[in-house]
Amino acid sequence: MSQLLAEEKKRITPKRPRDYVTWAVAIAIVAGLVWTAVTNENYRWPVVFSYFTTQSILNGLLITLVLTAVSMALSTLLGLVLAVMRMSHQRPISGLAQIYIAFFRGTPVLVQLIFWFNIAALYPHISIGIPFTDISTPVNVNAIMTPLTAAVVGLTLNQAAYMSEIIRGGFASVPRGQHEAAESLGMSGFTKLRRVIIPQTMPSVVPATGNQVIGMLKETSLVSVLGVADLLNSAQSIYARNYQTIPLLIVASLWYLIMTLVLSVPQSMIERRFSRSTSRTRQTPAADAELGAGQPVPATRESLL
Repeated sequence: MSQLLAEEKKRITPKRPRDYVTWAVAIAIVAGLVWTAVTNENYRWPVVFSYFTTQSILNGLLITLVLTAVSMALSTLLGLVLAVMRMSHQRPISGLAQIYIAFFRGTPVLVQLIFWFNIAALYPHISIGIPFTDISTPVNVNAIMTPLTAAVVGLTLNQAAYMSEIIRGGFASVPRGQHEAAESLGMSGFTKLRRVIIPQTMPSVVPATGNQVIGMLKETSLVSVLGVADLLNSAQSIYARNYQTIPLLIVASLWYLIMTLVLSVPQSMIERRFSRSTSRTRQTPAADAELGAGQPVPATRESLL
């Protein structure tokens, strides 16, 4: 019979009078807030419900979700490259990654978005071609840097700096012995990264990445300053015409809250999945000694891979 780990045992804490007091205070605060929201006519809940599922709001919601998905996918790939560069033994390579991370983490996202939207002021025309040849194609930067393109570029480059640090922290959590074991099996650097290091970084990287996804979802509201018809911009366009500012802001806030809660569910499931897999791999000292003494070498290699 498998023994329960200490962290898996259920703790039983006796109730104390202050526990009931805190519950009563919390319930009173929530009830007061709900009562105020329901009885205050200035919230104009009929207006909120009438605009909650209008076509323009739903279109803005779709653009917000697409921006979040595309920016997170691209920033995760770029962050992985930056993390590998950051941990490189070649000082020029690691230095370039450090400069990138320091710059994009040290400047506000809103400033970066506006900068990329106006990048044509610096480079109105660029040429893409083969170096040292006459083969090139001119590109009109002002034509391709639309508000949506600037939003994707700005969000991706900024988020990649944070994702690189998250992934680098995951790499640092892998024991040195795993690197040495992979190298002793003759794995190349890419194979070691794909088969050994990345799978073991997932338990520490996934929770932080989930938080970044939720943060990215809310950061997409900044693209409204570029004229991108996201959720917030759609709400602003409506209340600019009918002057129902508070109800339309409530509509946008409710949709952001719903999407955040929906994204939190798979994040919690993935976290529990990885935490269970990590707990199953833990052994007691006696079991570790028995496993090391009796397990054949091929089985040990297979578990490593």
